[in-house]
Amino acid sequence: MKARRNEALVSQVEQIIADEGLTQAAVSKLTNVNAARLNQWLKGTYTGDNGKIEQAIQRWLDSRESEAELDGKLPEDTDWVRTPSAASVLSALSFAQMAGSISVVYGGAGIGKTTAIRTYQNQAPNVWVVTATPTVARPGPILTRIAQSLNLRTTGAVHVIESNIIERVQGTRGLIVIDEAQHLCHRALDSIRSIHDATGVGVCLAGNEIVYAQLTGGTRAIGFAQLFSRVAKRVRLSKPTDADITAILDAWGITDRDSRKFCMAIGKRPGALRGLSQTLRLASLFANNVGEPLSLPIIRDAWADLGGDL
Repeated sequence: MKARRNEALVSQVEQIIADEGLTQAAVSKLTNVNAARLNQWLKGTYTGDNGKIEQAIQRWLDSRESEAELDGKLPEDTDWVRTPSAASVLSALSFAQMAGSISVVYGGAGIGKTTAIRTYQNQAPNVWVVTATPTVARPGPILTRIAQSLNLRTTGAVHVIESNIIERVQGTRGLIVIDEAQHLCHRALDSIRSIHDATGVGVCLAGNEIVYAQLTGGTRAIGFAQLFSRVAKRVRLSKPTDADITAILDAWGITDRDSRKFCMAIGKRPGALRGLSQTLRLASLFANNVGEPLSLPIIRDAWADLGGDL
């Protein structure tokens, strides 16, 4: 005999949908319950096994409670810290936008490039940020992604999408930022260069060392010559500086010498400032749980809990 529908569970789901403005399609994805079956279950017309659907629903609700509990305990990250490296990124972005030029920001992971880019986007008008991936390495896909960031239609031939982008950014004194730009091939980068040439819109290419290396090194240099000649500002962030780490520690209120020394070592490892910030956030959670201030033993425990090893 199949289980009867759990009316209390239905009411709970309906209340979440109403309170959070969710669609049934969204709930279907979150619960991994087929959309048609979910709709029938909510309406009370499903003739299959209600118990299987409700097990999936309950797992989703339980995970929501766990996430809410963790969010309630996990301390807020510090406000964005304007480290010297972050200031260099902001300078490159601002220059590219104001001068209608091309900037390149490149270097190791975890130094704060992406966070600085998002901060600049929130502060300046007409800044469109696109994150490249291997699947958008060619001109068509990356132009489609740029068009999406501009809220343009992405149907039609590639040259139509390009024309729409040019028309949209013309005269805006805006800035197109391509994060993770190392994934783009020569022709994709040249397509972005063509948009810059046609409109004077600022462009910033951000990513790892490959972004700059492929513009200057080996046989590819010839193919990238037109783009490289237009790069007006180059910012290399190979690793965080002591001043970057100091700014983060000051923002977190880490004052004792031994803790700062330990954190300085974390900040110089792979993952850099990102790893340090994650460690300090988890350490704050541990400290709050035991009612103690941040200290070296607690920071060590947090670092170890994250899998760190010095």
